[in-house]
Amino acid sequence: MAISQRLVDPYREIRVPTSYSWQESYQAALLETDWTKMQERVQTAESEIHQRRLVLSQDHGGTDEERAALVNAMSDLRVLQMNVASWLERQNLGGTLVRKPVQNEPHRFRPTLGTSPDRAS
Repeated sequence: MAISQRLVDPYREIRVPTSYSWQESYQAALLETDWTKMQERVQTAESEIHQRRLVLSQDHGGTDEERAALVNAMSDLRVLQMNVASWLERQNLGGTLVRKPVQNEPHRFRPTLGTSPDRAS
Protein backbone atom coordinates (compact mmCIF):
# COMPACT_ATOMS: atom_id res chain seq x y z
CA MET A 1 0.00 0.00 0.00
CA ALA A 2 1.38 3.40 -0.89
CA ILE A 3 2.06 5.93 1.84
CA SER A 4 -0.41 8.36 0.27
CA GLN A 5 -3.24 5.81 0.70
CA ARG A 6 -2.42 5.44 4.39
CA LEU A 7 -2.57 9.19 4.81
CA VAL A 8 -6.01 9.32 3.19
CA ASP A 9 -7.39 6.47 5.31
CA PRO A 10 -5.35 6.06 8.51
CA TYR A 11 -7.65 3.27 9.77
CA ARG A 12 -7.12 1.06 6.75
CA GLU A 13 -5.46 -2.22 7.75
CA ILE A 14 -1.91 -2.69 6.55
CA ARG A 15 -1.14 -6.32 5.77
CA VAL A 16 2.44 -7.38 6.29
CA PRO A 17 3.34 -10.70 4.68
CA THR A 18 3.75 -13.39 7.31
CA SER A 19 7.02 -15.25 7.43
CA TYR A 20 7.15 -18.89 8.52
CA SER A 21 10.15 -20.90 9.69
CA TRP A 22 9.90 -23.33 6.77
CA GLN A 23 9.56 -20.67 4.05
CA GLU A 24 13.28 -20.10 3.52
CA SER A 25 13.96 -23.69 2.47
CA TYR A 26 10.74 -23.75 0.42
CA GLN A 27 11.74 -20.61 -1.48
CA ALA A 28 15.26 -21.95 -1.96
CA ALA A 29 13.79 -25.03 -3.67
CA LEU A 30 11.51 -22.95 -5.88
CA LEU A 31 14.27 -20.55 -6.89
CA GLU A 32 17.01 -23.15 -7.45
CA THR A 33 18.20 -23.13 -11.06
CA ASP A 34 20.80 -25.90 -10.83
CA TRP A 35 18.94 -29.13 -11.59
CA THR A 36 21.63 -31.19 -9.85
CA LYS A 37 20.90 -29.41 -6.55
CA MET A 38 17.14 -29.16 -6.88
CA GLN A 39 16.25 -32.62 -5.56
CA GLU A 40 18.17 -31.98 -2.33
CA ARG A 41 16.51 -28.57 -1.92
CA VAL A 42 13.05 -30.07 -2.42
CA GLN A 43 13.76 -32.81 0.13
CA THR A 44 15.01 -30.25 2.67
CA ALA A 45 11.91 -28.10 2.20
CA GLU A 46 9.59 -31.12 2.45
CA SER A 47 11.32 -32.21 5.65
CA GLU A 48 10.92 -28.79 7.27
CA ILE A 49 7.28 -28.60 6.22
CA HIS A 50 6.59 -32.08 7.61
CA GLN A 51 8.27 -31.09 10.89
CA ARG A 52 6.15 -27.95 11.13
CA ARG A 53 2.96 -29.89 10.38
CA LEU A 54 3.86 -32.34 13.13
CA VAL A 55 4.33 -29.49 15.62
CA LEU A 56 1.00 -27.98 14.58
CA SER A 57 -0.77 -31.31 14.99
CA GLN A 58 0.64 -31.78 18.49
CA ASP A 59 -0.02 -28.37 19.97
CA HIS A 60 -2.93 -27.21 17.78
CA GLY A 61 -1.06 -23.95 17.18
CA GLY A 62 -0.59 -22.00 14.03
CA THR A 63 -3.12 -20.15 11.96
CA ASP A 64 -5.49 -21.21 9.24
CA GLU A 65 -3.40 -19.07 6.90
CA GLU A 66 -0.23 -21.05 7.71
CA ARG A 67 -2.01 -24.39 7.41
CA ALA A 68 -3.24 -23.43 3.94
CA ALA A 69 0.25 -22.21 3.01
CA LEU A 70 1.71 -25.56 4.11
CA VAL A 71 -0.73 -27.50 1.93
CA ASN A 72 -0.01 -25.27 -1.06
CA ALA A 73 3.74 -25.50 -0.52
CA MET A 74 3.64 -29.31 -0.43
CA SER A 75 1.61 -29.35 -3.63
CA ASP A 76 4.14 -27.08 -5.33
CA LEU A 77 7.02 -29.24 -4.12
CA ARG A 78 5.38 -32.41 -5.48
CA VAL A 79 5.19 -30.82 -8.93
CA LEU A 80 8.78 -29.67 -8.67
CA GLN A 81 9.87 -33.16 -7.56
CA MET A 82 8.18 -34.69 -10.62
CA ASN A 83 10.01 -32.20 -12.84
CA VAL A 84 13.32 -33.08 -11.19
CA ALA A 85 12.70 -36.81 -11.66
CA SER A 86 11.83 -36.23 -15.29
CA TRP A 87 15.01 -34.20 -15.80
CA LEU A 88 17.09 -36.91 -14.11
CA GLU A 89 15.62 -39.54 -16.42
CA ARG A 90 16.42 -37.42 -19.46
CA GLN A 91 19.98 -37.04 -18.19
CA ASN A 92 20.17 -40.80 -17.54
CA LEU A 93 21.11 -40.11 -13.94
CA GLY A 94 18.70 -42.54 -12.35
CA GLY A 95 15.63 -40.44 -11.67
CA THR A 96 13.19 -41.69 -9.08
CA LEU A 97 10.46 -42.41 -11.61
CA VAL A 98 10.53 -45.93 -12.99
CA ARG A 99 9.21 -46.63 -16.47
CA LYS A 100 6.43 -49.20 -16.25
CA PRO A 101 6.57 -51.89 -18.93
CA VAL A 102 3.77 -51.97 -21.43
CA GLN A 103 1.54 -55.00 -21.01
CA ASN A 104 2.74 -57.94 -23.17
CA GLU A 105 6.02 -56.14 -23.85
CA PRO A 106 8.91 -58.65 -23.76
CA HIS A 107 11.68 -57.98 -21.29
CA ARG A 108 14.82 -56.69 -23.03
CA PHE A 109 17.06 -59.39 -21.57
CA ARG A 110 14.73 -62.38 -21.35
CA PRO A 111 13.14 -63.94 -24.41
CA THR A 112 9.43 -64.54 -24.31
CA LEU A 113 8.13 -68.11 -24.37
CA GLY A 114 8.42 -69.70 -27.77
CA THR A 115 11.22 -67.47 -29.05
CA SER A 116 14.86 -68.19 -29.33
CA PRO A 117 17.40 -65.96 -27.57
CA ASP A 118 19.20 -65.66 -30.89
CA ARG A 119 16.20 -64.09 -32.61
CA ALA A 120 15.38 -60.49 -31.90
CA SER A 121 11.74 -59.86 -31.20
